[in-house]
Amino acid sequence: MLNKPTLVILAAGMASRYGSLKQMDSFGPHGETIIDFSIYDAIRAGFGKVVFIIREEFLERMRDVFASKLDGRIEYDFAFQDFDLTKFGIDRKVERTKPWGTAHAVLSARNNVSTPFCVINADDFYGQDAFEKMAKFLTTEVSDEKMSLMGFEVGNTMSDYGYVSRGVCEVSEAGNMISVTERTKIYYQGDGKQKKVVFEENGETFDLDVKSPVSMNFWGFTPKVFEKAEDMFHDFVEKNWEDPKSEFFIPSVADQLVKDNEANFKVIPTSAKWFGVTYPEDKPIVEKSISKLIADGVYPEKLF
Repeated sequence: MLNKPTLVILAAGMASRYGSLKQMDSFGPHGETIIDFSIYDAIRAGFGKVVFIIREEFLERMRDVFASKLDGRIEYDFAFQDFDLTKFGIDRKVERTKPWGTAHAVLSARNNVSTPFCVINADDFYGQDAFEKMAKFLTTEVSDEKMSLMGFEVGNTMSDYGYVSRGVCEVSEAGNMISVTERTKIYYQGDGKQKKVVFEENGETFDLDVKSPVSMNFWGFTPKVFEKAEDMFHDFVEKNWEDPKSEFFIPSVADQLVKDNEANFKVIPTSAKWFGVTYPEDKPIVEKSISKLIADGVYPEKLF
């Protein structure tokens, strides 16, 4: 596979709802992290490089955890998401306690990526099928005018223990994204037959179809996206520098590319059940799911 795609992993989050550094938490029988399973899937799907986007203070720990697993198997690198705006040509001083969001994280890796690439969350388990479909897209279909995202059914991406954030997609008959809207409070409401998926916006509650396609931050891009993201980030900082909780999200960049007729995004459908760890109570569910996948032969007993 020439010009192998790159896997970019968003691993700089604060994990405020989980209560610990879940990027490094173990879920497999030999202490495997969720990242380990993603990288394993990426390697067998044909990816050629991994870029971890982290906070710089995590670097030594990340090297300790991943160097022995990845040396000789796949090229890897680290990019830092921090509060330094000058590297994007922004002189304004802004006081924040959290980074600027997922699109800012991706932008932080612009000097580490030179091939078509996909972006994933460190704490989300996507599965073999998603990586195979994305690798195929990034090596046979992708262009600066045609990018992609994996479209999971929202009902397959929920937590029983609280709200989740999802990019809700509107999809054309041709299978392309018309728009994607970040909903930051999606949760279950009711019990039994009355149980349904809803989201909150401006204090109001709205129903959401369980099969609505959502982004789980599994995107397929070319490096062209960095140029768009940087232009938008300049505007975002100017408009939001006094709001310390404002975040610059990946769906906003994709949405603007579509609106400006600069790129289409193919929504690659999957009915696979996603699982992840938003809350501590999610951990045993993830461990049980991974154990079953190992028992079914999808993964070996020990990955690396």
